[in-house]
Amino acid sequence: MSAAPAPEELSDDQAAWFATTFDRIVANVSRAVVGKTGVVRLVTTALLAGGHVLLEDYPGTGKTQLARSLAKTLRANSSRIQFTPDLLPSDVTGVSIYHQDKREFEFHPGPIFANVVLADEINRASPKTQSALLEVMEEGRVTAEGRTHDVGNPFIVLATQNPIEQAGTYPLPEAQLDRFLIKTSVGYPDHDATVDILAGSAVRDRAGELAAVVTGDVVAEMVRMSSRVHLDQAIADYISRLVTATRTAEGVAVGVSVRGAIALVRSSRAWAASQGRGYVIPDDVRDLAEPVLAHRIVMDAEAQFDGATAAGALGTVLEQVAPPAHRQVGGVPSRS
Repeated sequence: MSAAPAPEELSDDQAAWFATTFDRIVANVSRAVVGKTGVVRLVTTALLAGGHVLLEDYPGTGKTQLARSLAKTLRANSSRIQFTPDLLPSDVTGVSIYHQDKREFEFHPGPIFANVVLADEINRASPKTQSALLEVMEEGRVTAEGRTHDVGNPFIVLATQNPIEQAGTYPLPEAQLDRFLIKTSVGYPDHDATVDILAGSAVRDRAGELAAVVTGDVVAEMVRMSSRVHLDQAIADYISRLVTATRTAEGVAVGVSVRGAIALVRSSRAWAASQGRGYVIPDDVRDLAEPVLAHRIVMDAEAQFDGATAAGALGTVLEQVAPPAHRQVGGVPSRS
């Protein structure tokens, strides 16, 4: 049996169009989420890599505005699920109701059936409800009464956690954290951004003022284009050496899995295209290493007691593992 043909790689013109469209999305969202261009770029990267984002942040930093602004920019629908201890899986995915006149069950979709879903304070729900959400994130569909229902395309979940209120919460197990492509935080705006926000405080809903700049079809095409970005064998080797090194790093109990390595590849491809390139370079990998890999690393108890962090361990790995000196574009070796 002959091997399947390799997908056609991005041309320079396609990469330039991708970067221009990516920047338009980021610029539009940033009109509502002021001073957080870096975070918006990460969330857009996750969207175009087909993944989801975990935002661990304090209340009032603009997480809801970020989700609604992204949906408005994509001309997509959005939903917000407030996670509480009594929330049931069916409250997220939907429920089948029996209609006596029809003598059959009819599925009523839950709030997960949206393009952009804000799962607020996910750690307040029970593990059973958390698992229901994460299953939909992984599969992109809900199965009820033997029927499969697609949740939407594009589809991204922005889940939030409050790092300062832990009473009555159910922390996400490491295996579930691994399902998120990127973990980051919005954080407080700097002085200039805060002044800008205060000056425009008469507008209560900045996201509501936004107009769409792309459609779902454009986003779907960008997702396909992202998967065609060239990944040189040397870059794949570099990523493999990085994740392997995390498993033996000092103070680390559990390192990055193969799923984490694949996540870094997918993210790096979208990140490279957003820079107008049809190929991945080591800087793409290094730029995304912490938001993609750090939450997949589990530190041992003694290291945590001494103040060691996953981000610190990953930083040491990045210093110790040398990036490739060359890459190949179109089969011709060149400097990275």
